[in-house]
Amino acid sequence: MRVGIHVAIALASAMTVGLFPTVASADHETRPHTANLQAKGHSPHAASFTDAAPVRHVNSDLAFWGTLAFHGNYDGFRIVDIANPDGPVELSHERCNGDQGDIVVWENILVRAWHSPAPAGRFCDGVPVPAGFEGVHVFDIRDTSDAKMVASVELECGSHTLTVAGAADGNLTVYSNNSSSAGCVDGTRASDDSAGDFMDIITIPLGSPGSARLLRREPLAGPATDVRTGCHDAGVILGQVNKAACAGADTINVWDIGPNATPGGTPTEPVLLLSISEPGVGQAGTNGRWHSAAFTWDGKVLVAGWEPGGGDDSECEASDPDVDKSMFFYDASTGAKLGQWVLPRPQGADENCTVHGYNIVPLSGRYVAVSGNFQAGTWVTDFTDPAKPVTAAWSDPASLGPGPFCDPDGNGPLPGRCQQGGAWASYWYNGFIYESDTTKGLNVFRFSEQEAAGALRLPYMNPQTQEVVSRPSRGDDGNPEPVPLMLSLFVGSVVVSGFLYGAWRLFRRGTGKRRRA
Repeated sequence: MRVGIHVAIALASAMTVGLFPTVASADHETRPHTANLQAKGHSPHAASFTDAAPVRHVNSDLAFWGTLAFHGNYDGFRIVDIANPDGPVELSHERCNGDQGDIVVWENILVRAWHSPAPAGRFCDGVPVPAGFEGVHVFDIRDTSDAKMVASVELECGSHTLTVAGAADGNLTVYSNNSSSAGCVDGTRASDDSAGDFMDIITIPLGSPGSARLLRREPLAGPATDVRTGCHDAGVILGQVNKAACAGADTINVWDIGPNATPGGTPTEPVLLLSISEPGVGQAGTNGRWHSAAFTWDGKVLVAGWEPGGGDDSECEASDPDVDKSMFFYDASTGAKLGQWVLPRPQGADENCTVHGYNIVPLSGRYVAVSGNFQAGTWVTDFTDPAKPVTAAWSDPASLGPGPFCDPDGNGPLPGRCQQGGAWASYWYNGFIYESDTTKGLNVFRFSEQEAAGALRLPYMNPQTQEVVSRPSRGDDGNPEPVPLMLSLFVGSVVVSGFLYGAWRLFRRGTGKRRRA
């Protein structure tokens, strides 16, 4: 991290909270939960989906750099100091009033998605946004109290989500996903589908981010049935694996994007390896589409989720089919299905719910997912055996009550059955779980179980990107020294596991207790 950010963090934190920051309280402390998932701090940011569109600032996705969390919302993004997990502190809220505010961060650069055509009278960082604009905005975030927009890149079908695909040769590569072809051109399938059946690849010069531009569009394989096209989100794993997965419509595309066991493919020129479909997911009449994709840190398993009801329906009731409330596991090399996890705690008819935003804990030898599931809250799942996944922890808030949403029968938005809210996404980062609550802000949890022992500490994280980490610089040149990911994971696991084993041996000697069978 550059010096400018360090100085800005120190000054902003000192002015905002003084020497001893106070701990913000939140209702995530009083939710029903398992004992091994403890509520920590809270950074409030109240919002509502029923607010007028120009002032709607519903919380969306997260990204992390050092001890900063970047919290996207429908009106820009917040920068939050998370050095103290019991008392996260908002440093600033940069305004940019176009949905949905998905973000990625790289060093001093932040990229923000603008999903749909801008009405007249919208602004981003105080600059008028041309009517009809949709795409991404690029910010310089060296001054954490006052980020500056330096570029905009207009995209034909807008930008729903973003994924970092790595930095090389002085350029940052970002994948932009349009979610759906609906409305890409003129609202007709004949025009829209052909325009939306792509993933946009953006290049941003690290030394001149104001020169960001659309590099090219990567066509998608699929859909397999008669549904709208588009890549909703993409997961990327770099290092020795070098694969990307696009979750879109009824078909997941898996690409080769660098050196690995298969020839061909770069981040800017992906090569299709395989595609995956699942009965009941994304096909015509299923009321949803593939939504998210991630990999285990060894690259062996692809973890996929979908979004029946678009996130604003009650799709996790006891009467709903398992497929509507599941996370799916596939062999990342062959596409063969390995298993699925079904949300085991039924939600009410007045709770919007789907498996939405998640990441995989950076571990060696274990597979653990952390997921945000709207009004079902935050869940931790151990899928070390993908055929027999086990729920490890959860924090499930009470219903927000009746409202204009949750209309799974499609009879219209009113009277509806629920308010729209809950956990947009929940992510593991450096020993804590960070939950983006759409209507309340940022919640922090601690998961205190052996399943996560030995998890790697990361210098930064864009949750949809898994990559080789770097040691802090040790020389005068300030350049970090790269460390192979699996070596870092292995060493971390050995050190922590050794410590825990030693502590257990001392405890056993002191108490005379035997290990349980």
